[in-house]
Amino acid sequence: MGTYKKLSDFVGKENYYDDEAHLQAYCYDATRERFKPNCVVFPRNEDDICKIMKYCNENLIPVIPRGAGSGFSGGALPCNGGVILAMERYFNNILEIDKKNMIVRVQPGVVNKHLQNAVEKEGLFYPPDPASQEYSTIGGNVSENAGGMRAAKYGITKDYVMALRAVLPNGEIINAGKKTIKDVAGYNIAGILIASEGTLAVITEITLKLIAKPKLKKSAMGIFENINDAMNAVYKTMASGITPVAMEFLDNLSIRAVENKFKKGLPLDAGAILITEVDGNLDEEIKYQLSKIEEKFKENGCNDFKIAKDENEAANLWFARRNVSQSINIYGKKKLNEDITVPRANLPELLSNIDEIGKKYGFNIPCFGHTGDGNVHTNVMIEDLKDIEKGYEAITEIFKITVKLEGTLSGEHGIGLSKAPFMKLAFSEAEMELFRNLKKAFDPNNILNPGKMGL
Repeated sequence: MGTYKKLSDFVGKENYYDDEAHLQAYCYDATRERFKPNCVVFPRNEDDICKIMKYCNENLIPVIPRGAGSGFSGGALPCNGGVILAMERYFNNILEIDKKNMIVRVQPGVVNKHLQNAVEKEGLFYPPDPASQEYSTIGGNVSENAGGMRAAKYGITKDYVMALRAVLPNGEIINAGKKTIKDVAGYNIAGILIASEGTLAVITEITLKLIAKPKLKKSAMGIFENINDAMNAVYKTMASGITPVAMEFLDNLSIRAVENKFKKGLPLDAGAILITEVDGNLDEEIKYQLSKIEEKFKENGCNDFKIAKDENEAANLWFARRNVSQSINIYGKKKLNEDITVPRANLPELLSNIDEIGKKYGFNIPCFGHTGDGNVHTNVMIEDLKDIEKGYEAITEIFKITVKLEGTLSGEHGIGLSKAPFMKLAFSEAEMELFRNLKKAFDPNNILNPGKMGL
């Protein structure tokens, strides 16, 4: 094992820290779990990363790439100690906005919202909008394959990544993908690096596809007597040929929590609310989409449909969805939150099963999220911390139901540490062995973000 202090030779003493303040600042993420690293290093350029990776690989020192540390799965936690490779200080530049080819090249430390603002000034649009967009970085978005509310129409991060530049654990640089629309030469290495959670390579540059920014948008809300009607309305609306930008929902527990905290006049007796947004370039296009959504909603139990007249009313409609996560703490001291995803048509059965699991274990389990793409944020609320193990039993049952309904353990947050124990529920041993062999091909000494994804 080599010495960590040697890393200061590569980055300069001003970019190497092993003091208690930095070790504490970089020992946690949004999970609030804590694992202290041995040091924190801020690479200035790609050459620094190459030297760091080569040295750490030769000396079997764990390296954990980190952006904003906003992840909910423990993906950036140094669970085996080692080096935090902090990318936010120097790798935060938008390198090029290519309007002719409608692409943008960025470094991984660029904040999502900063990128959106920059390209929209040019009349272009980068749709992926995770809830953490104000502070999460593009590198983290790529590493976790982040989604967001606009995924129903526009897809998620993987749908916009055209090329990546990355440093392997042995210090070598690779280029994966091209800026061309078509590219079928060789394996899709860029696709393998997306959602790899920093376990295969250190991403240093990202080329993203952009689209033209729609000129108009409009929001609406539907109020439903029960959750099943709302979930049926979701997939029947999508099947009608209308693809909203977003289709979000809150169940009754979520509605009550927001109303308890903010007093926004939400209907406390509603089984669920659906909040939707459409966009386009013509007024007629917007009106048609909204009329079709209203029709499908009302065919499926919607007893009130409200269209926002202006941006202020739209913001008011979206307030409940944007603030639900912070509101549901009225139901317990600890929240076990998961981001399961199923095919849209299976949402009614999923939520019915979650309700039964809540009754079985005696927990409130408020649910909300992105029904337009089948992604549900389910929250097992623990009032008495002595019931934490029972809470994990409930989570295990929710995962089993999700897999049975042809779903996945995570639609946005990734696996990291928190969901690693559940990988065996979703993948066969042959599939897990394939993952392990892929990891070995990139990282034979297992120094890059070890201990994640159950590998």
